Amino acid sequence: MRFSATPWVAVLAGLFLASPAPAEVTRYLTGSAADVSPNLHGPVLNLAGGGTDVDAALQSMIDIARGCTDCATTLDVVVLRASGADGYNDYLYAMNGVDSVESLVITSRAEAETPAVVNTVAGAEVVFFAGGDQCNYVTRIRGTATGAAVEGVYSRGGAVGGTSAGMAIMGELVFDACNDTAFSQRILADPYQFRARFTYDFFTWPGMAGILTDTHFVARDRMGRLLTFLARQVKERRVLRALGVAADEQTAILIDSEGKATVYGNALETGESTGTAYFVLADHVPGPGEVVRRKQPLTYLGYKIWVVSAGGRFDLGAWESNGPPTKTISVIDGVIEGDPY
Repeated sequence: MRFSATPWVAVLAGLFLASPAPAEVTRYLTGSAADVSPNLHGPVLNLAGGGTDVDAALQSMIDIARGCTDCATTLDVVVLRASGADGYNDYLYAMNGVDSVESLVITSRAEAETPAVVNTVAGAEVVFFAGGDQCNYVTRIRGTATGAAVEGVYSRGGAVGGTSAGMAIMGELVFDACNDTAFSQRILADPYQFRARFTYDFFTWPGMAGILTDTHFVARDRMGRLLTFLARQVKERRVLRALGVAADEQTAILIDSEGKATVYGNALETGESTGTAYFVLADHVPGPGEVVRRKQPLTYLGYKIWVVSAGGRFDLGAWESNGPPTKTISVIDGVIEGDPY
């Protein structure tokens, strides 16, 4: 008895046609498609607190990477996004020393593992994470080949940065917001409310060990939640001392390879500027009389806070070398004692 092969060929062809196509990321390119390969003079990190971008910080980031402020050297910039489109392209392309800007909208881990995406990121001299939801970056990029390519840009002297959610992923200790966000007043009343979740070692930048970042800081009154997050890190013995690095809106912090941080802000018509950063230290494991427990208000004593305005500096590599803190505050029964800002 003979069987016709035709039905089986049809079945196999159908299965082949039904197979999902390889992941292909959405791209937006402005400028030259050709790769530039200049010598780099960084590395540098740019941590921006959200809101209106700080032009001077972004230009300084580019200039540090290319090693000059007035020269012909140009760089390729890659903007990584989890949503949105080309909103940064024209803005960054207009800056001095930029050969191209390419925005990649990564919507899955599969896209972050594709050679085309990895090669684009690896070939950049500047990588910048747009705002949005940091959980998307944690779930889609952490531990992927794209994440490793970002680290490669930094290690060869390039620039890496991010604003809002893009800043939130830059510390060793990351509040990932994968169980939703957290609000100061409510989490002070219960440090484990919202099932606040943390991700560790997304990136391991020099000078960023033991650091948890926060953004939109004063505008969204996030001091209470940062104090709570830091107390949890030392309570859970993730670190013995935890430092919060927080930026308000229209504020950026540039950090060199030795952990020296400089604060930037936007100039105002009054001659003043925006730009305030907060460096908040929880320097001990909770002791007698201090409470970091579920369903109980936070009590933690002696936070040290350095408030640094635009133009000021802070040494992340040696926290106490920055002189006495601007203020020392405590949280007692879920209430911040005094003005933390």
